[in-house]
Amino acid sequence: MLHFHREGYKIITITFVFVIAGVLLSERFIELFWLQKAVQVLFLIFLILILQFFRNPKRTTQINDNQVIAPVDGKVVVIEEVEEPEYFKDKRLQVSIFMSPINVHVTRYALNGVVKYSKYHPGKYLVAWHPKASTENERTTVVVENAHFGEVLYRQIAGALAKRIVNYAEEGDEVVQGTDAGFIKFGSRVDVYLPLGTNVKVKIGDKVKGGEQVIAEK
Repeated sequence: MLHFHREGYKIITITFVFVIAGVLLSERFIELFWLQKAVQVLFLIFLILILQFFRNPKRTTQINDNQVIAPVDGKVVVIEEVEEPEYFKDKRLQVSIFMSPINVHVTRYALNGVVKYSKYHPGKYLVAWHPKASTENERTTVVVENAHFGEVLYRQIAGALAKRIVNYAEEGDEVVQGTDAGFIKFGSRVDVYLPLGTNVKVKIGDKVKGGEQVIAEK
């Protein structure tokens, strides 16, 4: 059974009403049969695109405190040692996952632990793969402390199409690996900052599945 994320309920309802109205109006005002059907097909395609974007497939998480799982679906585009300027202010190992508009956009907690930091930053809407996107785009930064990994930071970054980031993490929350942490609407990226020396289990170009695939371990 297909499940949808709660962040999409309002948009899905509005889209249904819009599509039904469009189909009915096309039958009333468009006389050419082929044009009428072409317009109706476009309305249905639009509905399907909205439904697939807000889908929320069930994932089976093998909970393991020694592992960090992918927080989102997408493609690994960065694995490098960088300076993390907001929270750690020191060197960390960054793993970035890019989500296209056709990926599942649910964000899941990458590890068990306690939320130590959660902050929203307004910003620009540069394309998600732009080098300055992680510091200049709209974004949220969340740090989860885990007994095995210490503190791990993940950052939801809006892309050129993403106009709203939803973040459920609040400081002091005890969170469970693989559970719902938020949602990014319409294309984006998530950066994960790991302690130096972490054993990364993915490589650039890999396609990962949020909530299931291990991206790093102790």
